[in-house]
Amino acid sequence: MRRKASLVLLAFAVFFAALSPLLRWYAFPRLAKIPANQYQDMVLVAKNATLLDYGTMKAKKVPQVTIVQTLKGDVAAAKRIEKTAGRDVVVWDGLSYVQGPDGKMVSEIPERYIFDAHSQEPVHATGEMVDGDPVTRDGIEFKFPFLTEKRDYEYFDAQTRTTNPIHYKGTQTFRGVKVYYFEQTVPWTKVPMPKKLPVQGITPESIAKTGTTRWYTTVRRFWVEPATGAPVYGEETHKEELRGGTLLGGRAKVTAFAGDVKMREDYIESTVALVKHNRTLVLMLTSYLPWGFLSLGVALLALSLCLEARGRRPADPAPADTPVPEPVSA
Repeated sequence: MRRKASLVLLAFAVFFAALSPLLRWYAFPRLAKIPANQYQDMVLVAKNATLLDYGTMKAKKVPQVTIVQTLKGDVAAAKRIEKTAGRDVVVWDGLSYVQGPDGKMVSEIPERYIFDAHSQEPVHATGEMVDGDPVTRDGIEFKFPFLTEKRDYEYFDAQTRTTNPIHYKGTQTFRGVKVYYFEQTVPWTKVPMPKKLPVQGITPESIAKTGTTRWYTTVRRFWVEPATGAPVYGEETHKEELRGGTLLGGRAKVTAFAGDVKMREDYIESTVALVKHNRTLVLMLTSYLPWGFLSLGVALLALSLCLEARGRRPADPAPADTPVPEPVSA
């Protein structure tokens, strides 16, 4: 009986020991992916910012500028691209909508971002664009890969349509979550005018005729939860200028927008809660279950060997029959 039990335990030990690396190195890379139908929004604010009044073409201080960013998954487009890409694809239609303190639109820039659902690497396909202009992305955008590493990454900037390094600067704790801090500096770069502007009659084409150009720089910061690769917080020191041309009335440049853009507090709280939940799911496949199964396999192996050893131990000798002495007759 002990022999059979030890064999059963040995079989389970081998099963759980083999399941451990399978979960980590086979199942996780296939199961961990961004859902194609994901929708998310984010509100950021820049308090005491500088904003250009396109009516007077003068910059003025305003109490707050609000940026609403939305990302919506296009499932039909993702399935169509997957047929030729041969891998799981996510298509995000993004919109960055900027409004002034009066609630009126300052600018809005749409994007289409196509990427691998597992690795977040860009997938180049028809429709990839920023503000209607076709682009070919290099590097990540919006989200870092699962199991983010302590290293620099290439990060795409939608304003310049270029890719620049985003540097790992250290490990910190943000709202009780261990995070990797990344920072990217985009130097002053000439960038296209947004196709939608707040004043009727002023278009990118009409501004171009005056010889005025738009320039931009930013310092971008992310605090990234490494298991999920999701930023729990982000902010930018953002600056835009119009330079030269007759539109400025002889001035060399004028500030179009300048401010410290930060996530609104309610969105920080909801983002941290969501990332904590998703972090648990990722760690189940990468740490908790693999190490748990491995430990269980080792324990079952030890128990199996113990039972096998006890089954092979020689039995104690049977007690010898001691004859009862007969009474001696007188």
